[in-house]
Amino acid sequence: MKSSPNKIGHDAETAAINYLQQQGLTLTERNYHCRRGEIDIIMDDADTLVFVEVKYRQSPRFGSASEMVTPQKQKKIITTALHYLQQNKLEQACRFDVVAISPDTGVEWIKSAFETDE
Repeated sequence: MKSSPNKIGHDAETAAINYLQQQGLTLTERNYHCRRGEIDIIMDDADTLVFVEVKYRQSPRFGSASEMVTPQKQKKIITTALHYLQQNKLEQACRFDVVAISPDTGVEWIKSAFETDE
């Protein structure tokens, strides 16, 4: 029986959380939604709030998982992150990471994968 895309995505996010917790990060929130978009995982890394996009690819045939975080997707994540900070009245250092997961390469953690224009 084939897994649904939602189950695969949920399992990939769970794997990413477990991996990042092993690296010393602490889970703050999972699947933060607002009108502007969604952030897969929000974690604390010491004094830095980390917004994490998780990408899973079964095969690299159409590009790697990390290549799927397009400039348009980055902009949406940044806008959603700014909304999160405003809603929670937070003023702290932030970072945007990507966790790319595939059966071939395992977990690849890309710290500071992209930045805001500000």
